[in-house]
Amino acid sequence: MIPSTYLKDSLSSVVLCCGPSLTEFSSPVPLSGAAVNHLVQLPHLRTWHTGDPPPVYSPSSLPLVFPPLIKFTLRKHAAHGWLSLFKRLQHGVSTTQGATPLSRVVESLRSLDIESFPDRIIDLPFASTIQMFRNLVSLNVGAHCHNENGEGQCAFKLDNDDINNLAMALPQLESLFLRWVCPENTCATTVVCLLVISVCCIKLQELEVHFNTTNVVDDFKNISEDPRFRELRSLPRCTLSCLDVSQTPLTLDEPSLEIVVNGMINIFPALAGFTGASKHGTGSMRGSGMEGGV
Repeated sequence: MIPSTYLKDSLSSVVLCCGPSLTEFSSPVPLSGAAVNHLVQLPHLRTWHTGDPPPVYSPSSLPLVFPPLIKFTLRKHAAHGWLSLFKRLQHGVSTTQGATPLSRVVESLRSLDIESFPDRIIDLPFASTIQMFRNLVSLNVGAHCHNENGEGQCAFKLDNDDINNLAMALPQLESLFLRWVCPENTCATTVVCLLVISVCCIKLQELEVHFNTTNVVDDFKNISEDPRFRELRSLPRCTLSCLDVSQTPLTLDEPSLEIVVNGMINIFPALAGFTGASKHGTGSMRGSGMEGGV
């Protein structure tokens, strides 16, 4: 068996020899810090799939200029370090003419994929960092709140206002996945956030986001009656046809079912059904005459 250190050293040596013409890089083999730092400085890198942490930069070594990535995929434990670096570079460093080290990637990035996001809550600092990438078309944060044994708690800590701000900051989104929805029903988001997403992200085709269903019938009534939502109700909506609800808990009688179905279709006029597949089984939105669909 070839030692992992040999693979790491060998691949890192190859990467260090790559010139500015390199446009894509992906490898399951870890890289040295020097090799990762070299990739960061390649001016034409467009696609990068990495599980490595970012280089460690001292204040004297900044600023650097991040490449104009179009697709950036982060594996597992790498995500926290990279997001922290993004925040530091965007808000803590400035250059002449108002540019920042992230100026190019902020404009170019279309897809941000965080695979198996472990032990990390989705909270306001996380959402605030993501919002800088205003041209994102796809944002996918793949993570379960519970482990394989069903242990854990809801890690979704955003409220409606946080989701509203995220949706308004990322109007080009066509695909939005913010964790697989868990059955805890403790999150602070409600179906109101779905309306804002539908209005602000008019191109949206795929969606999964936590929303609390404890008072879902009243929440839908408030959307249709509350004057605060009058302007939103008058605006065009996205053409989302299928809402991914994972393990969202919801059991309804016939009258409540009608309110929820009509409310969902009002938010997503093209909605044809729900999907609830997850590693723990199918989703649990159901009612008399409905099992995962409308």
